[in-house]
Amino acid sequence: LAEINQHQADLVVLAGFMRILTAEFVQALSGKILNIHPSLLPKYKGLNTHQRAIDSGDDFHGPTVHFVTPELDGGPVILQSPIAVKANDDAESLAAKVQIEERKIYPKVVEWFCDGKLEMLNNRAFFEQTCLAEDGWKK
Repeated sequence: LAEINQHQADLVVLAGFMRILTAEFVQALSGKILNIHPSLLPKYKGLNTHQRAIDSGDDFHGPTVHFVTPELDGGPVILQSPIAVKANDDAESLAAKVQIEERKIYPKVVEWFCDGKLEMLNNRAFFEQTCLAEDGWKK
């Protein structure tokens, strides 16, 4: 936190971080931390999301970009990119498809934030001053 504050960072972008941040850290940077998660939140918080989607017989799966809050994978959803789960998909093939979508939507959300179009207020995501739905936007 001291290092981030020293650089006066406007945004912290997490990708593959795989660590739980302390509530104090997250609260100190509230509204300035983004994360990407490989499921359509709120489904499948945590690990093994692709296999869990297959095991549940989901028709759709995909990544979610969200603001980070102290609740694990529980921050306000900004953007999701649903993809079809095919009968022949396994966890590896599904992960590869999700990763393609991640690379499309995460830079877009970072750009929105940097352009001043995106913010978190009262634990909700707002785009151009309009509150997004609980499940954010769908690509």
